[in-house]
Amino acid sequence: MKIIESVNIWKNGEQKIANVLNAYAVNVSLNKDANFYYVLYNENIIGDKLVDGFIYMPTEEYIQWDQDEFAWDFVAKSLNLTIVGEYVPPAPPVVEEPIVEIPEENIPLNEENI
Repeated sequence: MKIIESVNIWKNGEQKIANVLNAYAVNVSLNKDANFYYVLYNENIIGDKLVDGFIYMPTEEYIQWDQDEFAWDFVAKSLNLTIVGEYVPPAPPVVEEPIVEIPEENIPLNEENI
């Protein structure tokens, strides 16, 4: 996924902001062409697709595709978007659990601690 310059999207009667692009090749004919599926998301609600669709990469561009960045740039250019960086998902919050010490007299006896 890539961060893009924010674009306004009209969805279900509301204006939303898209600032994340996801794309992947769904149909590649070697040495010929490719089709990509793309989705635009809001960075804060990745599960909510704002826009999705398919983009066709013809032979002229396909033969230049030697690295992933070329494909990302092709998809962004086709959608008139500007990639500004890598999407890094937010890290889950770190929850520190308190250490609770159990007094020895409350530890149940078993073969390991007899």
